[in-house]
Amino acid sequence: MRKIVFHLNCLEQGGAERVVTNLANQFVDNGYDVIIATEWYGENEFKTDKRVRRVHVGLRQGDEKKHRLIQFYLRVKYLRDFLKKERPDILIPFARKALYRGLMAAYFMKLPVLISIRTDPAGHYEERSDKIQIPILFPRADGCVFQTQGAKEFFAPRLQDNSRIILNPINPKYIGLPEPQERSKTVVQSGRLVDFKNQPMLIRAFVEVHKKHPDYDLKIYGGDSFDGTKEILERIIEENHAQDYVHLMGASDSLEKELIDAALFAFSSDWEGLPNALLEAMALGLPIVATDCPCGGPRTVMTDGVDGLLVPIKDQKAMEDGINRLIEDRELAGRLGREAKKIVLRANADAVYVQWRDYIEELCRK
Repeated sequence: MRKIVFHLNCLEQGGAERVVTNLANQFVDNGYDVIIATEWYGENEFKTDKRVRRVHVGLRQGDEKKHRLIQFYLRVKYLRDFLKKERPDILIPFARKALYRGLMAAYFMKLPVLISIRTDPAGHYEERSDKIQIPILFPRADGCVFQTQGAKEFFAPRLQDNSRIILNPINPKYIGLPEPQERSKTVVQSGRLVDFKNQPMLIRAFVEVHKKHPDYDLKIYGGDSFDGTKEILERIIEENHAQDYVHLMGASDSLEKELIDAALFAFSSDWEGLPNALLEAMALGLPIVATDCPCGGPRTVMTDGVDGLLVPIKDQKAMEDGINRLIEDRELAGRLGREAKKIVLRANADAVYVQWRDYIEELCRK
């Protein structure tokens, strides 16, 4: 039985955390010994199978008072001590800081390390510390999982050559639902209220859509990230007297029920990794207009005019026109939605698990 260790900051609800949770549950269900080693515990975390071991490898009581450089050293040391004790077959760190910790902790150990890039590298792997650590540590990685071709091309050829592109698994609750007999006159979006998702642009575009189609409304589902975005959205709604037709719905645990009969799904991000919300909307068979944002997430899973509409980022008029087009051409909208639903053939949990399993087994054999 292989022993796998996933390493990340915590399991607080987010894209990388969701993928790790899903993969851990599937691996343990298929006979693997799985450990998730985290730096801290979040308040609202994803639930793991009881057979998945959760281990704290972060700072200990009293460490928070120590110098930042000492804390950095201790984080690496605690992870390394844990790895020496458990002796796993492979270490899989997720997301930026965890990648560096994992590669440092496994240095000089006969332990394969499979790293995973979960966001747009441009702007997130370009700090001075990144430019020092990447040339030193990334050649130590035995493999890398990217979500998009754009993310892959950001890094050096050696890492690209030892990599795979694997989509995020779609939550099964979004798969296999019947198409609604009639769609509501509601445009929807789901995702945290956070600056890079550019919901202000979406609301401004929909204000113009509403002038042409006053019987339609916009509902944005997602929790507050507390970065000020929610307050900006509320101000835009108030300034445009849009309270009756633009609604901030908050977070929901039943989006598969809330979204399924919507007229269309509008995705407005300026950048993303591979957005789960977009995959879920596709699995539901929703007609979609999406920004063609870096590092290529929407373009990785959608083809413009085939299973959705792609528009430039930060282009309010293009978003407005895309929404109007799907409202006015219901035959096109229906065809795009039906084609979008085929994403489940590529991104269902079993298909994604098999790709990860085969890659892990290949690296362990080497």
